[in-house]
Amino acid sequence: MEYYNYILVTSILGWCIAQLLKTIINLIKYKKFSVERLFGAGGWPSAHSAMVCSAAAGVYRVEGVASTQFAIMCIVALITMYDAMGVRRAAGQHAKAINRINRILESKPASSGKPLEDIAQAANTSIAVMKEYLGHNPFEVASGAVLGIILAFVMPIKL
Repeated sequence: MEYYNYILVTSILGWCIAQLLKTIINLIKYKKFSVERLFGAGGWPSAHSAMVCSAAAGVYRVEGVASTQFAIMCIVALITMYDAMGVRRAAGQHAKAINRINRILESKPASSGKPLEDIAQAANTSIAVMKEYLGHNPFEVASGAVLGIILAFVMPIKL
């Protein structure tokens, strides 16, 4: 049997499956196909968690639990999942709040009497809608982790 880069293939496949699931769920929920869901961050399940957990589980299968590689992958996975639930999730919540404020301000004139667009134009900036899908809640992260781990144990080490 020939070896292939099992860990890399499993990790990329974990990301792809998670992104495909997000796209299908979004299609069912909103009755509309969104290309952004195919590549974008945030949502259920976490593709980042699926990718790093499939890599960690793959390293476990190939190198063993006592290996340095497995220890490093566990650390990377924990940092990635912590970041998804912490900093990136908070950034997404901030984006939602800022977008809500911008919608309110767009509908009302500013205190100077000028519409918000005039103020933005004068400052040579534009009012852009911020991306709100950035991070994950704990369920989304855990689901991605479970997906990645299961995938690593289903995929054959050798072809």
